[in-house]
Amino acid sequence: MNSITRKLVSCALCIALGVLLPMAFHVIPNAGSIFLPMHIPVLICGLFCGWPYGLASGILTPFISSVTTGMPPAMILPQMMVELAVYGLVAGLCEKYIPQKNEMTKLYMSLIIAMLAGRIVNGLVNTCILSTQGYTLSVFMSASFITCLPGIVIQLIVIPVLVRILNKRIPA
Repeated sequence: MNSITRKLVSCALCIALGVLLPMAFHVIPNAGSIFLPMHIPVLICGLFCGWPYGLASGILTPFISSVTTGMPPAMILPQMMVELAVYGLVAGLCEKYIPQKNEMTKLYMSLIIAMLAGRIVNGLVNTCILSTQGYTLSVFMSASFITCLPGIVIQLIVIPVLVRILNKRIPA
């Protein structure tokens, strides 16, 4: 399988997983905002396939999920599309351009930078959209770092390991 075909198929699988995985979590109230299941495939896509595919995955995953399942709701869809697009874009750019020889160190650096960039951009977008509705720094911090702490921990444990396995099993 050539590199472009591998990336396209992998990206499509990440998008499909990004639609299906949250469905399993949404049987538990607020599980989406706690465990962030849609973020995992998008971050994997950026790290494994590169920034163009990560960006596409970040835009398409929440859109397709919203249209087909109603989650995320239309009210928060634009913010999620921007946040996840930044995750996929930055993860792919960092993975490509961080000059680190150790694969796991590079994956963790790329993942953490992408997670922070996505959250910061989400906070800026929410500030613009929700500033008249009481969106404050404490609301941002709570939603972006406290409520979703279990999801952040899962991402930091699972994503680098899965991407390393994919890199070994499905070479570029």
